[in-house]
Amino acid sequence: MVHGTLEVLLVGAKGLENTDYLCNMDPYAILKCRSQEQKSSIATGKGADPEWNENFVFTVSDQTADLLIKLMDSDAGTADDFVGEATIPLEAVYTERSIPPTIYNVVKGEKYCGEIKVGLTFTPEVVSENLPVFLY
Repeated sequence: MVHGTLEVLLVGAKGLENTDYLCNMDPYAILKCRSQEQKSSIATGKGADPEWNENFVFTVSDQTADLLIKLMDSDAGTADDFVGEATIPLEAVYTERSIPPTIYNVVKGEKYCGEIKVGLTFTPEVVSENLPVFLY
């Protein structure tokens, strides 16, 4: 089993379904990798085409099958609206080590509701099994 760090570059999204009828929505992303969860900044007033250009780092093993990104609309005073989600398979990044920003479909249930652009980099943790360990 290979352990390491997964760096996620959340570039932006396009064509999202606007959940606010009177104004532009304020989207943000929740990135989930197994039990680890991180949240992007809120793209205030960016509506259906937000840009974040933010990096997130997760500790993973090659047993971690995918990254889930949930897109939400921040609403003051009421519960945030679910916009859609993208499930990104991680198998390729374990082999390739780096996948440039790529477009993935955002869905709500079975319905297409936009796209998200994400780059991935996997850095394996180097463990030398043949070197002695010295305790001081």
